[in-house]
Amino acid sequence: MTPQADTSDGDLAAQAAAGDERAFTGLMRRHKGALYRFVRRYVGESDEAYDLVQETFTSAWGALKRYDRNRPFAAWLRTIALNKCRDWSRRRGLRSWLVRSERLDGSSGLELPDLGRSPEDQTSDRQEMQRLDNAIAALPGGLKEPLILTVFEGLDQVETGKVLNMSAKAVEVRVYRAKKALAAALSIAD
Repeated sequence: MTPQADTSDGDLAAQAAAGDERAFTGLMRRHKGALYRFVRRYVGESDEAYDLVQETFTSAWGALKRYDRNRPFAAWLRTIALNKCRDWSRRRGLRSWLVRSERLDGSSGLELPDLGRSPEDQTSDRQEMQRLDNAIAALPGGLKEPLILTVFEGLDQVETGKVLNMSAKAVEVRVYRAKKALAAALSIAD
């Protein structure tokens, strides 16, 4: 029996927590697209995003008994994904530092194309999107996270504040700073 489309996330989560793998599969199907887009914007790399989404769902499966049904499942899942992205950023930063240290020592999208547009225009658009993705991925986490959650995920400042454990005003300020940093990064690259 497959989960019904009208079954709530909370009910599916309760069924999954009781061991119903089909219920969890239903949750994954519902949320994988949005979760992938969120993670992809954070890390800026497709392959890494797929891996992090898988890690997120694996962690969610193990933590289902702690899920609070009064809270939106998508927000709970994004919080897990956000922690995975932060871990990825730390590991990446450490690897980058190690590579730079080694050198100092002297050793060693998912979108369908618009068929009405020319291939040159499509290529240009993809390049611009890649520049934007790279600029977003390069933002510090404290700016990147509120930006992605509000601008790309459509959460309001209060919801974003709950996910990030900060006030709505702090979210507003950080989104403003993130947009300003993006504008500067993208104008420098021109």
